[in-house]
Amino acid sequence: MVRSKRKITGAHYGLRDWVLQRLTAVVMILYTVCLLVGLLFLPKDYASWQAFFSYTIVRIFTQVTVLALLAHVWVGIRDVWMDYVKPLGLRLTLHTLTILWLLGTLVYSIKVIWGIA
Repeated sequence: MVRSKRKITGAHYGLRDWVLQRLTAVVMILYTVCLLVGLLFLPKDYASWQAFFSYTIVRIFTQVTVLALLAHVWVGIRDVWMDYVKPLGLRLTLHTLTILWLLGTLVYSIKVIWGIA
């Protein structure tokens, strides 16, 4: 019986990551379109925008978009690290720093979007 040795390193996550990047891109496009429509139809003063972003549905949509952006970034940058950074220790360090940066961004987005002090 001959067994083939599969190479299990690299950024070969396939369809799951491809679909995730497309779905997150769609969420970000929808949010961008909604913001552009808001730019066209909302008054241009600070109070109007503050009122607009005080609606819970707008905050939820904004937070979901930030989550989509972070997932999109993670898939992309993880693939870059895995494809182009060969030393395992450096790659692990870059993955760890990227995760910490993305988690920090998530925490900060919650603070900003929901007004948590």
